[in-house]
Amino acid sequence: MEETSMPDPTVPPTPPVPLDALLARADLGLRRIAGPDDPGIAVHWAHTSEMADPYPYLLGGELLLTAGVHIPQGAGAGYFDAYVSRIVAAGGAALGFGVAPVHDTVPAALVEACEMHGLPLLEVPPRTTFSKVARAVWQLMAQARLAELRRVTEAQQGLATAAARPDPVPSVLGQLARRLGGRAVLYGPEGTELAGAGPDPGAEVREALADLADVVRPGAGRPASASDTVAGTRLVAHALGHGRGFVLAVAAPQREAGDHTITSVAAVLLSLLTGEQQSGTGAARSSALVRLLLGTPPEEVAPLLGAERWRVVHARPDGPAPDPVAASALGAALGSALVDPFGETVRVLVPGGREVEALPGWTLGVSAAVAAHEWPDADTQAARALARARATRTPLVRHGSRPALTDLVPPHDADAHARALLAPLADGPALTETLRTWLSLHGSWDRTAVALSVHRNTVRQRIARCAALLEADLDDPDVRMELWFALRRT
Repeated sequence: MEETSMPDPTVPPTPPVPLDALLARADLGLRRIAGPDDPGIAVHWAHTSEMADPYPYLLGGELLLTAGVHIPQGAGAGYFDAYVSRIVAAGGAALGFGVAPVHDTVPAALVEACEMHGLPLLEVPPRTTFSKVARAVWQLMAQARLAELRRVTEAQQGLATAAARPDPVPSVLGQLARRLGGRAVLYGPEGTELAGAGPDPGAEVREALADLADVVRPGAGRPASASDTVAGTRLVAHALGHGRGFVLAVAAPQREAGDHTITSVAAVLLSLLTGEQQSGTGAARSSALVRLLLGTPPEEVAPLLGAERWRVVHARPDGPAPDPVAASALGAALGSALVDPFGETVRVLVPGGREVEALPGWTLGVSAAVAAHEWPDADTQAARALARARATRTPLVRHGSRPALTDLVPPHDADAHARALLAPLADGPALTETLRTWLSLHGSWDRTAVALSVHRNTVRQRIARCAALLEADLDDPDVRMELWFALRRT
């Protein structure tokens, strides 16, 4: 098992070039005449040297180019064996030998030495200059780097989109597994697999992945990340932030350029999704909650939360009921940590200066921006806006802010009138809500049924019951207007 460490500063930031890619360049005309035919051999850079001992000048991973100027007259097998062994000891990736202008052919003893030490030996034809080979290496590196950057960018966009879905954790893991072509798992503080995505790598790899997750779980002297290889599968584990014990682990059949960056992005997103940030803002929220529970009026608590006016957002996912993690992700997308995640509807308190936009996978109802003492009214506004959004299948509906008829009547008189008019429905909250929704949707049976999640026949029965109890003709627009006026006060 290996612990992740800082990269070697001698390794260039550009990805290496497969040796086979150089051999495939027809314009170079390179030919392998000795050494292993291994597609995994890669070149990090090209270096030209005519030193008899190039070891002190090599960093590792080079394609060393030479015209054999350093070879003494009558050099025997011993000379070439020492020369090649030093290149191999320095970590050279391959040796390129130019057959001009010093030598007409590659010395047979050099071919034998490279074959014995397992160093690929390339014949460089007279028409191909060493500078042309070096330029080809850098061109291939630039192409590989561009492909890597494009892959990482696309993966980052995909992960960010997944994090904004109603089921963010499974979506992020699924996106990561697809991008890496392997298995991605989120482990909880007790080592339990909370979620996973991607093909099952088999019992041996599953067990090794869980063991690797235990290595990075928070504790004294524990690394933040670690890697291992089991049964030909590359394993990586990252401890997520906040020290809460969550771990992201990945098993992939091979490691490609950019994998580390992609996995790191996923780890950051999952850190945000699995725990609140411990900060001064969090302390202020806790203080506000305690004061509210102890009876402090909302308008006195609101300054602790950093805004003077607020909007209430009611949200329903397009799919199954949201879990707390999905609700927290919604709050993050709306720019607020003040989230009520329990129930079929998620409620979020958003600073009034922040504009709420539609979000994929969610249906939203948004209140007007109000002062803290008007929060209950804003909650009602958001609920009604959400009901209308669901009924009309609109991603987002905002509460209207223009002056209403109710503004022309003293609140006390309006409330008294509403109580008297709606008294026959006082014992039937379902009837009151059905009447409110039905009127708001212009008497549409189908849209009211959708908004209330009931059958349209149930809506018809309830409205008929309302008409009977109120002794009113609900087809009369004046009656509807008066009832709507009263319902707005309840």
